Amino acid sequence: MANILVVDDELGIRDLLSEILNDEGHSVDVAENATQARGCRGENQYDLVLLDIWMPDTDGVSLLKEWSMTGLLTMPVIMMSGHATIDTAVEATRIGAFSFLEKPITMQKLLKAVEQGLQRNVPAPAAAPVAVAGKAVVASYTAGTYVAPVAAIATVAAVVDAMPNAHQGFDLDRPLREARDGFEKAYFEFHLAREGGSMTRVAEKTGLERTHLYRKLRQLGVDLTRNKKH
Repeated sequence: MANILVVDDELGIRDLLSEILNDEGHSVDVAENATQARGCRGENQYDLVLLDIWMPDTDGVSLLKEWSMTGLLTMPVIMMSGHATIDTAVEATRIGAFSFLEKPITMQKLLKAVEQGLQRNVPAPAAAPVAVAGKAVVASYTAGTYVAPVAAIATVAAVVDAMPNAHQGFDLDRPLREARDGFEKAYFEFHLAREGGSMTRVAEKTGLERTHLYRKLRQLGVDLTRNKKH
């Protein structure tokens, strides 16, 4: 179905992701470091790349930047990490990363992210000015990807009022907790509006249990009756 490159220095993760994606009918190449990834990318065209952030030779963000600057970032790239910092996540998004997956990666989240990346499958932009980085972050959310908590926090630093149906802007001078809550409220309001107020579909879309979702919405002060279909 698609040509996918998996770049990760951990053999177990490479084997697991490769097995899952092969079972889905995809053609998968693997690389254990940036050097091997450069060789694979130089010899092949890929529909999608799964790229680990922390690797021993060259980190994934540096490799992403390298591909962007040399015109090789022509496919969606999904970054993977178990311990990404806010700055790292924002930097990768600014360069052109499509979305993030937090390790350990479940099969459901992997397949969902891959499906969304392949649906997009358009050339990623070259390194964008910081001023528009938030729009790149929003793209992954409006595509339906609810990225890992660390990455979600990272987006707060870059998000602007570009999200369709968002009901508020984002004051980046606020404390991080307040800014994060503001982003999350707009995020859930967006999905509630798109799903016609269906809590079941929103729970499926965001990957949250319904009980946790209700508690989160009440905590954020989201109006649950606003987008209900009658």
